Amino acid sequence: MNNNGLIHYVGRRDFQVKLRGQRIELQEIIQCLLMLTSITACVVIKWDENHLFAYVQSDNINVEQLRHHCQCNLPSHMIPSIFIILEKLPLSPNGKVDRKCLPPPDLSLLTLSSTSSTIALENRSNLPQNQLQKQIHDIWCEILRYIGQQISITANFFSIGGHSLLFIELYHRYKQLYDFDNRVLSIALFLQQPTILQHSQLLQSITINQMKSEHWHTLHINQGNKKL
Repeated sequence: MNNNGLIHYVGRRDFQVKLRGQRIELQEIIQCLLMLTSITACVVIKWDENHLFAYVQSDNINVEQLRHHCQCNLPSHMIPSIFIILEKLPLSPNGKVDRKCLPPPDLSLLTLSSTSSTIALENRSNLPQNQLQKQIHDIWCEILRYIGQQISITANFFSIGGHSLLFIELYHRYKQLYDFDNRVLSIALFLQQPTILQHSQLLQSITINQMKSEHWHTLHINQGNKKL
């Protein structure tokens, strides 16, 4: 309230944000990250309407470890899109993290630039290796709007512009195309393994199990006929 009796709203003190229609307590993400003993401090910010960025202070951790930890402990919509690892977070004179002095994130990590696309083409092992991976790759390109581009089969869905709503759309596309029940392959399994390579392995397991089931069913019928 100022001297004229007017109240100025300056935002929430608990750092609650709304991302893609869902309310998120940033402190919950921070507490999750601080569960890792190698992290001594961290801060999470909302960058735009679709992304969260996490700045962590550590000298003994990598991005994949951070992402895996979050995937195991947080809902998909609360997992930061980009993790920035710093030796020391900038502090203000009163000892708090100075958010204005945080280095800008590398936004190229959110999308596939022409350079990364070229690298993917040069490294043949990053391209789809079979028909199933090619189908999954095409679905990813359609959902992520990467028409005419290549996505590495080891790229993390959430590191190249994906978010929870798009992942749900991806999961439903899988169910429609490969005809499986969510009790057999839950969305959680795909979230824990968010690459084209890993998704192909999950979906391949369904095909193998179906073939074994059909073989056993046929064998059982044939044996029954012989007894008759």
